[in-house]
Amino acid sequence: MSNEKEKKLVIYNTLSRTKEPFEPLHPPFVGMYVCGPTVYNDVHLGNCRTFISFDMIYRYLLYLGYKVRYVRNITDAGHLEGDRDEGDDKFAKRARLEQMEPMEVVQKYTIGFHNVMALFNTLPPNIEPTATGHIIEQIEMIKKILAEGFAYEVDGSVYFDVEKYSKEHDYGQLTNRKLEDLLEGTRELGGQDEKHGRLDFALWIKAKPETLMQWPSPWGWGFPGWHIECSAMSTQYLGTTFDIHGGGMDLQATHHTNEIAQSNACNHTAPAKYWMHTNMLTVNGARMSKTAGNGFLPKELFTGDHPLLEKGYSPMTVRFFMAQSHYRSTLDFSNEALQAAEKGYKKLMESLSVLEKLSPSASSSIPSSSVDITALEEKCYEAMNDDFNSPMLIAHLFEGVRIINSVNDGKESLTTGDLEALKKLMHDFIFEVLGLCDETKSMGGSDVIEGLMNLIIDIRKIARENKDWNTSDKIRDELKAVGVEIKDTRDGVEWRI
Repeated sequence: MSNEKEKKLVIYNTLSRTKEPFEPLHPPFVGMYVCGPTVYNDVHLGNCRTFISFDMIYRYLLYLGYKVRYVRNITDAGHLEGDRDEGDDKFAKRARLEQMEPMEVVQKYTIGFHNVMALFNTLPPNIEPTATGHIIEQIEMIKKILAEGFAYEVDGSVYFDVEKYSKEHDYGQLTNRKLEDLLEGTRELGGQDEKHGRLDFALWIKAKPETLMQWPSPWGWGFPGWHIECSAMSTQYLGTTFDIHGGGMDLQATHHTNEIAQSNACNHTAPAKYWMHTNMLTVNGARMSKTAGNGFLPKELFTGDHPLLEKGYSPMTVRFFMAQSHYRSTLDFSNEALQAAEKGYKKLMESLSVLEKLSPSASSSIPSSSVDITALEEKCYEAMNDDFNSPMLIAHLFEGVRIINSVNDGKESLTTGDLEALKKLMHDFIFEVLGLCDETKSMGGSDVIEGLMNLIIDIRKIARENKDWNTSDKIRDELKAVGVEIKDTRDGVEWRI
């Protein structure tokens, strides 16, 4: 890692609302924590955008030479339906619906999440802790917060005292909101809630007799609140203060705000130096949501099996499409945009095939200033050093595509050194940084194909269970048409190219 490139990297810090030079607490080591999925359902596309964005950030930090400890948790307990610590536990509700044990639900959707992430070619985190695996750490943290006087216990439940905390700390610093404004936007307790204040949130929740997932604690049997999980796990693996904390922007106002409060109350220090958030998804200009009927799962995007989709789009087309928008910008899905991304992705991959066949010339036939690979390389670094500006990076990479096609047409030429430099530049930034892979090449037996086939077989299995023989047969026949044979056996489904 060159010191010059290291110093140039600036990132947008949600906490300060400005771009700041990236200066790790303990260079060259970087601690990065990203809030992972709640595995009670299929991972949705908004989650995918967040994890793909942070995969690119992780990749670029590694590319610069940093030693990154990337921690991404799995939330598998304590996530209630309401933000005010009310309603059913989402895992228990799904377990009853599917007639499973809660941990069966967790395992099923964790595997599904990993399969989807593999299809998108994301690197796995260094550590992937689960909330249920860190109950002791959460209890110990709650005990410390109680001892510091920032929490109180009521009939087996423990709540964080936001108004008391706010007398010494800025509770709304992450969203730049005053406590008075937050209180105005919160409904009165109405005498029915055991909390002392309207903004107070649960650290530990007393279990009901029918609660499926519960653990012993100093306050009785219960389960942890959602927010304490991430505070405990990030502290366990990255220390009381680390470099980057990330997640979707929907986590800012409640989850991340409460994480900061908990960590300050317990550890007497802010948990992270830089807070980074990805923006939301829209569909044809409207916010993507299940209730609006315009949300779709990754498998629906791949197969095209959704009323809003004209066709299916490959995982790398979707990843390239996402990279064309800055991670802090709203990303709007439309068939036109996806099809344009598909063409752009194919053009990029085709240029790499042409690049491999190019031959250098002894000397350039045109002024050296018109083909300056060093300058192009610097532009690529400048784009990523500017808060991971992937759209600008892609624009520069297409300047590389223009050079490749021009040389191939005999309009320009490259020396041996420039040709090798261009090959390295295109390979590094396309594959290592953006995390794309070439779907146009045969990848039989690769992790990507394995994950994709597992997803297709799973979709076919669901169709057969629902006696949807038309869909089941169509999947089998379409796979056969492209050279993939599947066979149903006693032990499951086998496939081969």
